[in-house]
Amino acid sequence: MTTTQNAEARTTAETGTGDSTGFAPVLTRAAEAETTRDPSSVMTLLADSGNTGGRLTGYRSTFAEGAVGAPAHLHTKASEMFYVIDGALQVLVGEEITVLRAGDFLLVPPHTPHAFAAAPGATADVLFVFTPGAGRFDYLRLLGRVMRGEADPQEIKDSSERFDNHYVDSPVWREALAARA
Repeated sequence: MTTTQNAEARTTAETGTGDSTGFAPVLTRAAEAETTRDPSSVMTLLADSGNTGGRLTGYRSTFAEGAVGAPAHLHTKASEMFYVIDGALQVLVGEEITVLRAGDFLLVPPHTPHAFAAAPGATADVLFVFTPGAGRFDYLRLLGRVMRGEADPQEIKDSSERFDNHYVDSPVWREALAARA
């Protein structure tokens, strides 16, 4: 499965009938979208920086009940948007923890530590959008391989600049996760 543009989008780009944005419209059909997974979540890759002129990266993640999504981290270039489609997502933003529920939206600006997990006792279905985009699909694929034991966790550490994903320590988030156990 691959992330694809529909035939009309390719035709528009090839014939030069699109606007001057530098990329053609992007349509990713659910049945054709690439997915990557780890033991507690499935990520559906929707649009990456390579086919959006660098403007954004978007993907959908579904988290199993109690799944821990991402440890505390920040981005130096990208803003990260969260839209909860269904369920509940526990998030750290700075030093504050809150729960986002279906229909809630959160925008995290660059340099802001954040983390997320399915809220205790809940699953979560979340749309993530990064702007500008940063080739995050390769990061998600790597993350899936690491979580499945197919790649060395050091590869994640070594890729922090490439993927604008910088892990930070958060005693508040560590305590929240410990309280779940």
